Amino acid sequence: MHPMLNIAVRAARNAGDLIQRSSQNIEKLTIDQKSRNDYASEVDRAAEQEIIKVIRAAFPDHGILAEESGEHKGNDYTWIIDPLDGTTNFLHGFPQYAVSIALKNKNKLELGVIYDPSRDELFTAERGGGAMLNNRKIRVTKQSSMRGALIGTGFPFKTMENIEPYLGMFKAVCADSAGIRRAGAAALDMAYVACGRLDAYWEIGVKEWDIAAGVLLVQEAGGVATDFSFNDKYLQSGNIIVGNPKMHQLMYHAIEPHVPARLK
Repeated sequence: MHPMLNIAVRAARNAGDLIQRSSQNIEKLTIDQKSRNDYASEVDRAAEQEIIKVIRAAFPDHGILAEESGEHKGNDYTWIIDPLDGTTNFLHGFPQYAVSIALKNKNKLELGVIYDPSRDELFTAERGGGAMLNNRKIRVTKQSSMRGALIGTGFPFKTMENIEPYLGMFKAVCADSAGIRRAGAAALDMAYVACGRLDAYWEIGVKEWDIAAGVLLVQEAGGVATDFSFNDKYLQSGNIIVGNPKMHQLMYHAIEPHVPARLK
């Protein structure tokens, strides 16, 4: 395993252990509302600090982009951290949340780690080295039609601005697929595409720390990731479609008629 990936795995597991210990005392946690339907707890902040501590000890010159503490400038390497993706799920005892850590060199994703502490599932990816789940190679599905496909998504719940175009997309995808799942943690949705539990996934307006590790996982598992204009600006726009090559194409054509200019 790449030395930097070892550090990312250690940081993710340390944060995951902290999260799981805290899950036994959720009612005692201090919870802040950052914005409409966007929450953070002391666990988010403690997990993030644990991740940063592990990374800083190994790579003090690297930059960091973290959900709770923001951007810390460094050299050409930047660690992208979501200490607890699925905070609302966690606070309700709904076991669908994860730690997400990615590493960029300049603008190229090099490493991705997503750790689900409630299931002890560790997803890892290295650029050019494939994607793994608990040290076993994973691949996207071979699904080649919407009929029978299981699709992941996320509702645009933080603002109502995009609800109408989203509902158009939802109807188009729902018409032919076997089902749509909205579990509430983008990182895990993308990890599930990478390992074949979902055939595709799309969402509007997610943050870079939500999807950076998942993008590399999907790509290294043989899948495709684009924004709604079939380009690679998803980390900037937060609008993303992922899937195996055929499903990605089908998803793009299904939702494209419902994408307003502001989302392209």
